[in-house]
This record gives sequence, C-alpha cells and structure tokens, in this order.
Amino acid sequence: TSVTVNVGSLLQQIDGFGVSQAFGRANEFKNLASTPRTKGLDYLFSTTTGAGLTIIRNRIGSGGSGDSILPNSPGSPSGTPSYVWDGSDSGQVWFSQSAMTYGVKAIYADAWSAPGFMKTNGNQGNGGWLCGVTGKTCSSGDWRQAYANFLVQYVKYYQQAGITVTHLGFLNEPDYVTSYSSMQSDASQAASFIPTLYNTLNSNGLSSVKITCCDATGWPNQKTLTSGLVSAGMEQYLGVFTSHMYSGDPNSPLSTKLKVWETEAADLDSAWCTTWYSSGGLCEGLTWANKIHTGIVNANLSAYLYWEGVEVNQSQASSYLVASDGTNVTPSGRLWAFAMWSRFIRPGAYRVSTSGTVTGVGIGAFKNADGTIVVVFTNTGSSAQSVKLGFSGFTPSSASAYLMDNSHTVASTTATLSGGAVTVSVPARAVLTVKMSG
Repeated sequence: TSVTVNVGSLLQQIDGFGVSQAFGRANEFKNLASTPRTKGLDYLFSTTTGAGLTIIRNRIGSGGSGDSILPNSPGSPSGTPSYVWDGSDSGQVWFSQSAMTYGVKAIYADAWSAPGFMKTNGNQGNGGWLCGVTGKTCSSGDWRQAYANFLVQYVKYYQQAGITVTHLGFLNEPDYVTSYSSMQSDASQAASFIPTLYNTLNSNGLSSVKITCCDATGWPNQKTLTSGLVSAGMEQYLGVFTSHMYSGDPNSPLSTKLKVWETEAADLDSAWCTTWYSSGGLCEGLTWANKIHTGIVNANLSAYLYWEGVEVNQSQASSYLVASDGTNVTPSGRLWAFAMWSRFIRPGAYRVSTSGTVTGVGIGAFKNADGTIVVVFTNTGSSAQSVKLGFSGFTPSSASAYLMDNSHTVASTTATLSGGAVTVSVPARAVLTVKMSG
C-alpha cells in the first residue's frame, strides 16, 4: 500500500508528551534509593532507554500547612498574604529539576482549587466557586485578584528555584465535584477571572507564561467550555485549551485557533499491568498507542499527558507508567506506547498531512525542527501490512524503523530505502515508527 507524506503541508505544532507526580508521588519517587530513582527517571525522560517525555504537570496545592503556599487567610481579599515556601513543594521541585536535566522545558503548573477561604463553600474540597466570579458572591468579598496573586507567587517561587513555569492553569475538572481539592466553573465564570490572571502575570514580568483552561473531565465538556470561552473573547488571553479523557476521549478538533493539550489520561480501573496487547483492555500499551494516535491525528492535539509517571508499591493500579517496589523498576506497555511517539517526535515538530490509507493502520507524519521526518504507524488489526512511503517536498537519504509489539520493545527493525521511497512491514497489533533524514 502506498502512502505519500506531504512534508510542506504543516498542521499543528507538537509540544510533547508527559506525566505528573502530584499528590506526594514526587516525594515518594525522590525517596527511592539512588539506583531505582535514576532508573525511573531514565524510563520517563531518556530518549535512548525510556519514553523521552518532555512535559511535566505539577499541582499547585490549595490546602493547609505543607500543601499550599498560603495556608491561612489574610482576613480579606485586600489583606496582606503570609506566603510560605518550603523549597520542596511535595517533591515537585526535585522532580522538575530532575526532568530539566534530561532537557525538559515545558513545566505546567495547575491548581485543582483556590484555597478554601477564597471560595463560596470555605473549603478547598467539595467543589464550590471562586468568590467574585460571575454569579458567585461571598460575604468575605471578591477574591479573584487575590487568587491571581497567589498563582503568580507560586510561579515566582519556582523561578527562584531555577525552574521556568511555562504553562499555568487555575482550574482542574471544574465539571466534577469531589472531596479533595476541586473547584467548579463554567465558561462565563472562567472568563470573569482569566483577564485578571493575564494582567497579573504581565504586571509581574511573566507575560511568557501561557494560561491554560480548563482541564475538563473529558472532551465533550471541554468542547462546551471552549465554545463559551471563544465566544467571550478569551483566546487573546489564553495560550492552550486543555482537557482530560475520563468522560470522553479527544477524537475531533476543538473550535479554536489555540493549541490544545490532553493533560490527564489514565486507566483508573485496572490493577498494575505491563501488557502490550492481549484483549484490548484499558491497561494495555496498544490501547494507549491508539488513544494517542486518535488524539494527535483526529483531534489535532499538540500534547498528550498520562496521569502519573512513577509510583511505589501501588500494584492495585495502572494509573501510572512505571512501577517500583523500592528496589526493582518496571515499565509498562503504556510507557512504551508513549515512547513510540515522544522519543522520535520532539517539541517544535509539526504534524504534516498524508494521503493514502492502510487497512487497520493509523498513520501520523511529522517534521521535526531538525528537518527529520517521522511517521508513526499504529496497527490495531490482526494482519501485518506492507507499506511504501513516498514523499512530496522531501528526499530521504537514510531511514530507520523501530517496532513495539508483544515480542519487541522499541527495537530496531528493517526499513528499505530505494528510489526515494521507504518500504516497511507493520506487524499486527504493533506500532512502527520510521525516522528519516534528508
């Protein structure tokens, strides 16, 4: 089957792939012995032995002492806040600095909630709204500016630690109420805060920080939020629209000119599993390879993040990519699904268009900033497929291919270059990534 890669036809820019170590997981990771700790970092961030991830997502704490930089109310929105910084942020400072040694530059700081005293319910958990947003007033006053100041101060503390926060979110799953840190919002309420945050960043010399919204639980709800925010004129203030996948995977583009990230995805139901492919279950690597493909190619995502990276002694869950028992470190098939994209498609790449189809195989093509071309084939079918890659606007001088299936782990495999075309065989239930230089 012939597929043509149209190298001059640039689509969305790719920012990368990533994980979080929120809610104390960064500290647990940091407290591992040196050997497993390094092994875990390599699995996440190395481009030779791991997934080569390029984005991390940190949680901005909103609770009491040890969780938030503002554990106590200043008494009123105009009161002088007593910020507290422990230099660790539940291990996330270490995790950020460690990721940076591998070349990671995208640091996304996201607040699950404002501190409780800034909200209608007086509690960081159980939903509630930020005091002062559209339709939500509090006897204590309007806390929007104070919340913006709080978020900016968090960014400044990271800056002091040598960490540049590149993306800043003020909501997480605003369509979901839960007992831990959570805060509700619709589009009009978010729009009544976003300009305040934008202006506060600018007045503090942080205009390069991109504001995100809204980390909805899933694609359908984020589509609604995005539509409302675009209608309210918020694209001029925002940098990225963000969504999770729990109540619906990203499968079609959002109506926006901004970049779009999928910022949290996971299997929250299965026990720990390392399987690449067995029955198509949610913990399996091929399942996630297909989700990534659908998000990047069908929904025009610029980034795809799994929930947690490394966890210690949590064998009941597949909500993370790498497991450790304190001594051994074990990657999952899900990690290798990310590797087949992130190792080869680097930040700053552009997706390019293709023509031609292959039965049962998803195709994504990309042009890296260094001029290399990468094509990712995701074969969810039961038959191997032979594919001949032709090119418009590019002449390959070398080609290498890498295979992930039940028998191979990002293993070098055959790519035949002849007459300006590259021929490969894509095995059943596999991902094959081809990288070409001109």
